[in-house]
Amino acid sequence: FVAKPGCVLVDADYSQIELRLLAHIADDEAMKQAFLTGEDIHTVTAAQVFGVPTDQVTKQMRSHAKAVNFGIIYGISDFGLARNISISRPKAKEYIDSYFARYNTVHDYMNGLIASAKESGMAVTMFGRRRALPEINSKNFTRRSFAERTAMNTPIQGSAADIIKLAMNAVQDELEKRHLKSQLLVQVHDELVLEVPAGEKDEVEQLLKDTMEHIVDLSVPLVVDIHSGVNWEEAK
Repeated sequence: FVAKPGCVLVDADYSQIELRLLAHIADDEAMKQAFLTGEDIHTVTAAQVFGVPTDQVTKQMRSHAKAVNFGIIYGISDFGLARNISISRPKAKEYIDSYFARYNTVHDYMNGLIASAKESGMAVTMFGRRRALPEINSKNFTRRSFAERTAMNTPIQGSAADIIKLAMNAVQDELEKRHLKSQLLVQVHDELVLEVPAGEKDEVEQLLKDTMEHIVDLSVPLVVDIHSGVNWEEAK
């Protein structure tokens, strides 16, 4: 994507929205506290997993903790984590166990999602959107395991998808209400990309931040990172 002459591309990206949603929906106090105080969640998790102070967390430790944080959302196993970050399976299990020791409410929440899905045959986002899981009680281990991971993931990733759609519509409504010439080009995962006349850049960036960060009321703040450039690479 390249902006037309006289315009820039403005990229507005939700920061760690899935982890923020996990903290909110699971109502885990330790995780919520990290977001409420503005701490880096991956550094906080690394400190717990590796048993070191946050100021001693290395880049590799943070990278591994990031894999754990996002892996938990997808119901990752010790085998999957070990393969993803090239460590032994026992070490991966140790990481996951340390994670749940820190965020103990998350473990109960995830188990509750599976139990609920087995009873209802579906997973539901925080906005009530449903995903059928017909194989959640399958006798086939592979099919049942996939359905269980989907049951854990859907309320988080699905709710994030709902939020970006709500934000996209609200941003478009605000652009029209203000009679701005800026155009919403595309929504990709957790971000919106707009083509913005140079003279509207400051107003549109503020519009995006105000609209996207307050589209829903959560127990932790939603944070939007905004960048701009003449092409999408510069705006990332």
